[in-house]
Amino acid sequence: MNKPFAEIIESSLHTWLAQSWQWNQPPHYGSLVAVQQEKRTLIGLVYEVGTGSMDPTRYPFAYQKTQEELLREQPQIFEFLKTTFSCLVLGYHHQDRMRYITPSQPATIHSFVQPISDDLNRQFFAHDQYIHRIFGLGNKINNIDELLLALIGQQMENKLMNQEKIMQFMDTYSLLTGNDYRRIKLFLQRVERTI
Repeated sequence: MNKPFAEIIESSLHTWLAQSWQWNQPPHYGSLVAVQQEKRTLIGLVYEVGTGSMDPTRYPFAYQKTQEELLREQPQIFEFLKTTFSCLVLGYHHQDRMRYITPSQPATIHSFVQPISDDLNRQFFAHDQYIHRIFGLGNKINNIDELLLALIGQQMENKLMNQEKIMQFMDTYSLLTGNDYRRIKLFLQRVERTI
């Protein structure tokens, strides 16, 4: 597995909130991350990322300077920043099998978050069952289609999404949207611009 870069600070069966150890190194929106839990590895999809002040009484101030200038002149102001991100739990890997279901227990607080390994990433995208999980947890997401486009973009970068996989994806997407012709057409146009 890859090196951990964040830690879980809130957790439920369906989502977790993690804090990046470096405020300026968050995961990408739409990327997959992993959390090792005893005998299984939970798989999360990053659906929200935000940076703000660690101290509720202190707010970032507009200095009218570039980040480079501020790092040089006032590096201490960055010590009060934190970056958090939220993940949907899309399933877990256990006993050499990928399971696209809710785990029996949430991720443990203070568990480390790491980028998903190439092997687990390939296994995860071998089937399109993850799309069902995303739609099932859609009430937690501001815009499912934006998240799906980001996910497709990430997988294109990792060379895990090809024309055949996109067609399978679109078949499942079509069913899960109730064959909403307008939505499917608009989404497919945006997918075509992504690939």
